[in-house]
Amino acid sequence: MSISMHELIRQLREVNTTRIVLLVADGLGGLPIEPGGPTELEKAYTPNLDALVTEGVVGLSTPVAPGITPGSGPGHLGLFGYDPREHQIGRGVLEALGIGVEVGPRDVAIRGNFCTLDEEGRVTDRRAGRIPTETCERLVAKLKQGVRIDGVETLVEPVREYRLVIRFRGDGLGDHVCDTDPLSTGLKTLEPRGGDVASEKTARIAAEFLRQARAILADEHPANFLMMRGFAKFPAIATMEEVYGLKPVAIAVYPMYRGLARLVGMTVVDPGKTLADQMEVARANWDKFDFFFIHYKYTDSTGEDGNFAKKVAMIEALDAEVPKLRALKPDVLIVTGDHSTPSKMRSHSFHPVPTLLWAPATCRPDLVTTFGERPCLEGGLGQFLAKDLLPLALAHAGRLQKFGA
Repeated sequence: MSISMHELIRQLREVNTTRIVLLVADGLGGLPIEPGGPTELEKAYTPNLDALVTEGVVGLSTPVAPGITPGSGPGHLGLFGYDPREHQIGRGVLEALGIGVEVGPRDVAIRGNFCTLDEEGRVTDRRAGRIPTETCERLVAKLKQGVRIDGVETLVEPVREYRLVIRFRGDGLGDHVCDTDPLSTGLKTLEPRGGDVASEKTARIAAEFLRQARAILADEHPANFLMMRGFAKFPAIATMEEVYGLKPVAIAVYPMYRGLARLVGMTVVDPGKTLADQMEVARANWDKFDFFFIHYKYTDSTGEDGNFAKKVAMIEALDAEVPKLRALKPDVLIVTGDHSTPSKMRSHSFHPVPTLLWAPATCRPDLVTTFGERPCLEGGLGQFLAKDLLPLALAHAGRLQKFGA
């Protein structure tokens, strides 16, 4: 009789005082700009990461499955030890959790975008000119005051710039509702439509919310309407403490990643604003937790901007902070990404992600001495699924008993 990996971990796990650090450089993996040239990671000057590589072991992580390009949610869930194919989480829930909005079993959370409509109701700007966060907050306050829908509790909260979160709370709501974003300018927004009876109820509520919102925002410019995306209910998912016996903390600046952390039961602390702040927060909380998730965004955003040189600089900035983590003397330190974001492609990609595991007491070093995509092809970890990385970290941290007699 076979058992799942999570069931096996529950049987074998044991608690000790070891500490694991997962440093996620978002979108770390890249591609050469010119054939045969270096990737962003290979081009970067990374003496501190290279020192860890020399003492540790490297490989390439596949976030979901070969050939599948992951979003940030699936990419991080894999690193947290959850199979992203089994645990699919809607963007609305992630966005809500990321700003501290509670999502319960009677709720549907939705990611909203302020947008600009012309006089004929066609979308001219899907992001309303990227309005400042202060404007977003003012518009959300108008919606809070003005929108009233019988039989459902509505909540509206600003996120940042043009983004907001909407939550419907009521009985019998479903989340199989199509987005209202037409995904292109020059088109009218779509009507929300449900895929089943419960979701049709949600769609009717959403349509009424949008009707009232259009009237409330009619005199605003450029944000005179909004679109709804990522209708989602909270999934049933075991926490990292329940599965892995860890007491985890998230030190992440952006709401999306704070939300992902809350989803798997991490404590989310104030990270400060810079990577240096995050390292100080890790030091200040070192005695309170045994798993530290530290998220670094700028390797991803520079890749999406197509700025090869800037992504190289962001990798070098990350490397400069690594000694602060090493000084804390973690038992296991992992450096990787949730996916690849090559500057050449200006987007997430399906390419495996360079991964470094440093565990001075238990590592079997390979022959690799530099951190990069090509060196990682030669590493002792080989190519593996991201969901298998956390069990490996637990083993190196002495947190798994022997299996069988």
